[in-house]
Amino acid sequence: MSARAIWYVAATGKSAHNTLYVLCNVKPGASKNREGIASVSTEAVEICVAAQAWEGEANKAVIEVLSETLDLPKSSLRIVHGLKPRTKTVSAVGGWVNLGEELCLRLVREHLDQAVKSS
Repeated sequence: MSARAIWYVAATGKSAHNTLYVLCNVKPGASKNREGIASVSTEAVEICVAAQAWEGEANKAVIEVLSETLDLPKSSLRIVHGLKPRTKTVSAVGGWVNLGEELCLRLVREHLDQAVKSS
């Protein structure tokens, strides 16, 4: 099965915003010092969060980690698929996402790679 961890959808008549999507595998309950982007592959971005998967706490932590990593406000990020399972799709709009597909994909990859190196 071929999957994309990161993809971009340009604004259309149905959607007024350029949107970046990130497929994430979340590991809740990690130690606080392991919290962050653990790895990036062509299939998913692995995110470790200290919060437990209880009443949406891990989902909030995923948004916080991605917001810090991608340098986008939390209000620009939303879990669009996978509120309960550990595999989630997060959308991002606004900010540098509006710079066009090629630049956006390059920037997100740079942000994620930098986060993996620093963890």
